[in-house]
Amino acid sequence: MHRQATIFAVSSGQGRAGVAVIRLSGPGAGAALDRMAAPRPKPRYAAFRRLRHPLTAEVLDHALVLWFPGPASETGEDMAELQVHGGRAVVQGVIGALATLDGCRLAEPGEFARRAFENGKLDLTGVEGLADLIDAETAAQRRQALRQADGGLYRIYEAWRQGLLAAMALTEAGIDFADEPDVAADALRKAQGEIEPIAQAIGTHLDDNHRGELVRDGFQVVLAGAPNVGKSSLLNALARREVAIVSDEPGTTRDVLEVKLELGGLPVVVSDTAGIRAAGGKVEEEGIRRAVERMRAADLVLWLIDVADPTSPPPPVHLGVRADRLLLIHNKADLRYGSALPAPTADTLTLSALKGFGLETLIERLGAIAAAQIGDQEAPALTQARHRQQLLRCRAALSSFLAGSSEDAELRAEDLRRAAQALGRLVGAIAVEDVLAQIFGRFCIGK
Repeated sequence: MHRQATIFAVSSGQGRAGVAVIRLSGPGAGAALDRMAAPRPKPRYAAFRRLRHPLTAEVLDHALVLWFPGPASETGEDMAELQVHGGRAVVQGVIGALATLDGCRLAEPGEFARRAFENGKLDLTGVEGLADLIDAETAAQRRQALRQADGGLYRIYEAWRQGLLAAMALTEAGIDFADEPDVAADALRKAQGEIEPIAQAIGTHLDDNHRGELVRDGFQVVLAGAPNVGKSSLLNALARREVAIVSDEPGTTRDVLEVKLELGGLPVVVSDTAGIRAAGGKVEEEGIRRAVERMRAADLVLWLIDVADPTSPPPPVHLGVRADRLLLIHNKADLRYGSALPAPTADTLTLSALKGFGLETLIERLGAIAAAQIGDQEAPALTQARHRQQLLRCRAALSSFLAGSSEDAELRAEDLRRAAQALGRLVGAIAVEDVLAQIFGRFCIGK
């Protein structure tokens, strides 16, 4: 990242469109406007200008231009925005013209967001929320990502970090007055009083049933059962399109097929897996292994049984699927009951994937189970494995501080330093280059 450079990129979507947005950020953004769209407009006011090539003065487009002087801009630097017609020739012409300006270059992936982070406009959790907002496919994902991008998690973590810093100051004061036992002991007691509610709050925050990750990654539902019980037919029925090959031949499904659904605004990922039986070959054996692996990791397993076949097997106990994550589906009900299906129970539903009988009941049940497991969607929640890792480190350090001997003041101070470092890494107060590269690498060029 060359901070002295002025970067530019198309920030709207690729391809033909009515309007394309090209952004610039850096010390040369204002000069670029002066060269290509003079006179420079008033800050934060849109102005209609002819865009001209800085070398040939050729008119490239008629555009709206905006000027955002730093530090009151999204990146904290001088910024400009060009809203041009979205045809390929126009966009390429403007991008090519910008490239001829001294000190200007095309932005790298995530570079706009990284400059905003480095200039204090975004914290690291906010950056991750922004990336999730771009990727959001359901209403629940959008709401969660927007709360995080707006600082919902940052405010919680930063408040804890400030409490830790206050406790560290008390502990350090106790060390400085080690020759006065009463003063040192009183300082440590006050530090413990600061830390106890923080440790309790972190424990509660971690004990969230992974609801934030469920919203971000999707509630994982696996279709399982013996061959030819209708798993692929049910996947196609839920997707309302032909996703999986349906055949009477056992072992047709070899790999895991996924469909993403939105049920009640919540993301649900439904996976079709190979039929569970004694494998007929190495390829089918690998498919069954993957099916079992996916079942054990699922949030919910739908075990399909052919209700018209009395020999259709129940879910094998040895597969290790938790009972509270298992729902029995009696499929092919049209062959036995017609359209008059038995009433559903707490752990069993009857349907016909082929005819569509009972499908709406299943969809409602899936949405209800997902909503119950995700729980409160309004409170800020952990959304990344990175967050959980740093909070676990912080909690371990705080537990060591609270359980440790008050006579070892230096060790207790080190406990608090380790805890504060973990929270610092979480919000980006302590930057770790490989973490930053991974996070900003998720963004497209122009964000």
